[in-house]
Amino acid sequence: MKALKRSLSRLGWRSTRLFLAIAFLLAVVALPVTLIVNANAAPGATIQFVSPDWVKSQANNSNLRILDVRNNPLEYISAHLPNAVNIADAAFRGPDGRLPVQYWSEPKLTQILGNAGVSNNSKVLVYSDARDVLGATMVAYILERLGFQDIAVLDGGFTGYKVSNGEVTKAYPKYSVAQPKVQDNPNIRVNLAQVKQLIGKPGVVFVDPRPPKLFSGEENVFIRNGHIPGARNIPWPTFTTTDNPHKLKSLDEIKAILASKKVDPSQDVIVTCSTGREATLQYIVLKHLLKYPKVRIYEGSWTEYSATDLPVQTGPDPIG
Repeated sequence: MKALKRSLSRLGWRSTRLFLAIAFLLAVVALPVTLIVNANAAPGATIQFVSPDWVKSQANNSNLRILDVRNNPLEYISAHLPNAVNIADAAFRGPDGRLPVQYWSEPKLTQILGNAGVSNNSKVLVYSDARDVLGATMVAYILERLGFQDIAVLDGGFTGYKVSNGEVTKAYPKYSVAQPKVQDNPNIRVNLAQVKQLIGKPGVVFVDPRPPKLFSGEENVFIRNGHIPGARNIPWPTFTTTDNPHKLKSLDEIKAILASKKVDPSQDVIVTCSTGREATLQYIVLKHLLKYPKVRIYEGSWTEYSATDLPVQTGPDPIG
């Protein structure tokens, strides 16, 4: 009898050990899955406007890639930021078989950026000239669209940088061509079908940064002229200083402009313009600087919309 009890006792202990071993194994197997999921959940991109002093502080950052997106290569050749690579902002767009100007496909955009030495590990600084900030914000938006994470726009552009006595050079940088792996981010833009569903929807506001005469339909430029019904007209230069259209006004000034147009963070904001270029400034300011939770760009913008039979509104913005 004692021997039988000892046998049952040993059997119970073995069963317990077996149960614990199986439980431990299941925990070990399950754990890496959780870690892998978390590791693959890439954080959202950040786009910031930075000062010339910030540029100077990054002088020894080997991961910093500087893109000079001025369209005239002679301006770059005559002087540019140290280690900057020139890619005209016009190089990022062209006809796509439907529309006269749209962003190139992801593979082509990736090749353009890779040829400039932009890798997945790069912190990317973009600047243009004092004519406007739109070339720089457009390229910054494209970088976010492709999945790059750490992006900056030089506040004041090349002109502001020179005024601050920042170092410039004629020397061409030496760098290695990169082969970045990109991942399209569809969550930052809308297409025509989505726009059709969003028109008149409660909580949705369309922001149109075009000049007032284009917004109202007074200028006969497109197939049809005017704006998306209910859109708010906030011309993009209202966000920048008068003496340097590459430099932002203070965020308090911009908040006041938005408040006067009844645009606030509670809304689903769609920024639309002529060709998807002007919209990038207000997209970046609202989403990345003012932290609006839901801001997207309609890339086809009025070039695409005006060629459809969707409703068109004319006249000035009744708000403000």
